[in-house]
Amino acid sequence: MKTPTELIRQEIEVSGVISFARFMELALYAPATGYYERQRENVGRRGDFITSVSTGSLFGELLAFQFAAWLEELPVAKAKRQIVEAGAHDGKLAADILHWLQRHRPELFAEIEYVILEPSPHRQSWQAETLKDFAPRVRWFSGFDAAAVAPFTGVIFSNELLDAFPVHRFGWDAAAKTWFEWGVALAGEKFVWAKLASSELAICNSELEAVLPDGYIVEVSPVAENWWRTAAGFLANGKLLALDYGLAADELFSPARRSGTLRAYHRHRVSDDLLANAGEQDLTAHVNFSAIQKVGEAAGLRTKNFLTQPQFLTQILAAAVKDKSFTGLDAKQVRQFQTLTHPEHLGRAFRVLVQAR
Repeated sequence: MKTPTELIRQEIEVSGVISFARFMELALYAPATGYYERQRENVGRRGDFITSVSTGSLFGELLAFQFAAWLEELPVAKAKRQIVEAGAHDGKLAADILHWLQRHRPELFAEIEYVILEPSPHRQSWQAETLKDFAPRVRWFSGFDAAAVAPFTGVIFSNELLDAFPVHRFGWDAAAKTWFEWGVALAGEKFVWAKLASSELAICNSELEAVLPDGYIVEVSPVAENWWRTAAGFLANGKLLALDYGLAADELFSPARRSGTLRAYHRHRVSDDLLANAGEQDLTAHVNFSAIQKVGEAAGLRTKNFLTQPQFLTQILAAAVKDKSFTGLDAKQVRQFQTLTHPEHLGRAFRVLVQAR
């Protein structure tokens, strides 16, 4: 199997310059050798970054409480109620959700089906190992098109998925008053930035273009928007939810944010050297939640909430305590909640979008 570096170099040698989106796709998802394909231990203290899931089980338990409330609101019908997770990594979040439902909502647990959308056979095997105790209740599909002959009823959600979709990187030429797309080329053995001769995509933000500094950078992810559009089309009744690094459009298109949001992560260190060590470091860009929201609404969904993660989880915890599903948090859970919500930890950059049909 060729490494991401070999595959990227091969494509550049043919075309001269490739889009950064293609570079990112190969670095992260090259079969068997991409960053997410071969490194199971890339999350947590021993990995390159922490996630809401790696802080402990509380995150999944709070989501389970909220999902149960949403599922119980749905009218009883012939359609089976489902929880559909996309981007389940090693299956730990699914396990935390299912364990809580089994203990606290046994009747609902007995009725629901947990569906995981996972295109990677490698990750499916990791998830199956983690979820072996729930085997009869979990089904895997490579994607929406393979998943169902009828749309889903229940909750479709992703946690830190959209920010890992490939993005195109655009720069602003203030003198020419035009946008151009950054691509990736070769200089000897090194990958370097190079302007693409043309781009199929377009950026338009005329209100801000007059004040944007030369070289201003912004990222665009058609893949994320298309994924959300597809997910919306497969939701018959229920909620579509994303928890992710992200911003609203007016925050992304800010003159103060001139270098974009793309970052590389390795051993808990953040780097702006996005082209180094392809396949050895995580690459992520903030989600444009305004664009995602518009896509969902155009597909017929209603936006219920767009919140910060601290707001979302605090609301759930308050409802859970009132419901007596959580009688109080022990010291370990308090530390987890602080990590999930404190602005110096995971509370600063995470946003939550909830849409419904």
